[in-house]
Amino acid sequence: MLKQGIRHFIILLALSLAALPLKAADSDSPAPPASDGTLPGLTAIAGEGMMQSEAYRDLQYLSDYIGPRLTGSPGAKEAIQWSLARMRALGLANVHVEKYQMFRGWTRGFASAELLSPIHRYLKVDSMGWVGSTPENGVTADVTPVNLYQLDQEMKENSSKWAGKVLVMVTRGEAPKDRFQLFVKFGNFLKAAYAAHAAAVIGGQGGSEAAGMDITHTGILGFAAYYPIPVVSMAAEDQEQIERFLDQGKTVSLKINVQNHVTDGPVECANVLGEIRGTQYPEQIVVAGAHLDSWDLAEGSTDNGVGAVAVLDAARAILESGYKPRRTIRFVLYTGEEEGLLGSLAYTKMHQSEMKNHVAALTLDNGQGPVVSLELGGRKDLIPAVEQFTKAVAAFGNLKVSDHAVFDTDTGPFILQGLPGINMGQDSPEYKYTHHSAVDTFDKVKPEILEQDATLMALTAYWIADRPERLAGPWPPQKTAQMLVDQKLDKMLKAIGLWPFGNQDSKQP
Repeated sequence: MLKQGIRHFIILLALSLAALPLKAADSDSPAPPASDGTLPGLTAIAGEGMMQSEAYRDLQYLSDYIGPRLTGSPGAKEAIQWSLARMRALGLANVHVEKYQMFRGWTRGFASAELLSPIHRYLKVDSMGWVGSTPENGVTADVTPVNLYQLDQEMKENSSKWAGKVLVMVTRGEAPKDRFQLFVKFGNFLKAAYAAHAAAVIGGQGGSEAAGMDITHTGILGFAAYYPIPVVSMAAEDQEQIERFLDQGKTVSLKINVQNHVTDGPVECANVLGEIRGTQYPEQIVVAGAHLDSWDLAEGSTDNGVGAVAVLDAARAILESGYKPRRTIRFVLYTGEEEGLLGSLAYTKMHQSEMKNHVAALTLDNGQGPVVSLELGGRKDLIPAVEQFTKAVAAFGNLKVSDHAVFDTDTGPFILQGLPGINMGQDSPEYKYTHHSAVDTFDKVKPEILEQDATLMALTAYWIADRPERLAGPWPPQKTAQMLVDQKLDKMLKAIGLWPFGNQDSKQP
C-alpha cells in the first residue's frame, strides 16, 4: 500500500511541476496545458483517477456476475442495463440507450471433434462465431489440407475435391504482406467451400492457427457476415498433430459435430450513452468510448471489459474532480464491435447531423496493458498539439503520438467521418492469448494498470474538451479519402463494404 501511495504522489507531483512557468513557446506552436488553462483540472482529475478508482471493482462485477456479453444475447442486455445504472449513479447527464438493428442473431450450441484415424483421441475445438452447423449427429469425414497462403489457387484447382471433406487450413510458403486482405479472401474461401459441399473447416479467425497452449479462439469471419458452413478453431497442439499425419501421407479421418443457432432476421441491439455537458460550447462533442460486448468463451475481461469500465471510471474521475470542461464529453459504450463495428457505425449514422460538431473520439480496446501511444486516425495536423499534452502527462509514460488510422476497433467509423478517431494504443503482449478465448478472465487484469489507463482516458478526454481552442473539426470527404489511400487502407475498406467515398480517392490538386 505504501509503495502504491508513493507512486500516486509522484504522478501528482509531476503534473503539478508541469504548472511551473515555462519558457515562452513559439507563437505558432500549440499551447501546452501549463499555458492553456487546462492543467488545474488535469491535476485534480489525476488525483481522483489514481486515488479513488472504482474500475477494478466494476470489472470484477462485469466479469464474474454478468460474464459473456455476446451482442444480442441475454448477457449483453444485462450488461446494458448495468451500464445504464452505473452511469446514472455516477451522475452523468442524458443517460440513455440508442437502439439499432444487427443483421442477425447467433447463439453458440456445442462443438466436438474426435480423431478416428490413424489413431483415436478426442480433440479440442470451439465454433467460430456466426457460422453454421453440421447435421444433428455430426459428420465423419477425411481431412484435406488447404493452403491459406494460396487460396486463389486452391479454389481454382482443388475445390472440386472438397465435397464431404473436412478442410484444415495450413500455411505453406511466404505469408502475404497484407493480412487484412487475407482475412477478406478467407471469407470468399468459406463461400466456395460451402458451395463445394465441404463438411466443415478447421481454421480460426482469418484461417489462423490458435495462439497459446491448449486454447481456442472464437471470432467472426467477416464484417457483419454469416457463413452457413461450420468452422472451428482447434487447439494448436491438436491441429499440428493432424498436419504431421497429413505430411506423412496418412489418411486422417475424424468425426465433427457443431451445433449453433442463428436467427432468420435482424435482432435489436443498443449502445449506452451519458454526458458531462460543456459549460461554454455544449454543442461541441468529445466522445470517450469502448465496446461493451464480448465473445462468449469466457468473461470478456480483457476484450473489452477493461475498456468499458475505463470509460465509466474516466467519467467518475472528471465528475468528482469538480472541474467542468468547456465542451461536452459524451461517454459511449458500444455493442456489436466484434461483429463489424456495428454499434459505432450505428452511432455515427444516428448522429450524422451532429458530426460537424464532433471534435474527436477516443477508444480503448487493446487489452490489459498500459497505454503507450495515441494514434490520431490519420490526423497528422494534430500531432504537435497532442504532443504538448503528452509531455504534460509524462508521469504516465513516454506516450508516442502518430497519425496511424486504426480500423479494427470503434475508431474506424469516426475516421470515415473525417474526425480524429484516437486509438489509445496499449502494450499488451498477453492479449494475443486472452482475446476471444476461454482465458479472457478477470484474473488477467492488473488493478494498477487498469486505473492508470482509465485515468489517462479521463485526462485526454478532458484536455480535448476544455482547451480554449477547438482541437479539430471534420475533414472534407476528399481529404479523408486521400489520407486513407496514403495509408493504404482504401482497398481493405472497399473489400469489406465500408468505403463511403465513391471515386473520391484521386490525388488532390
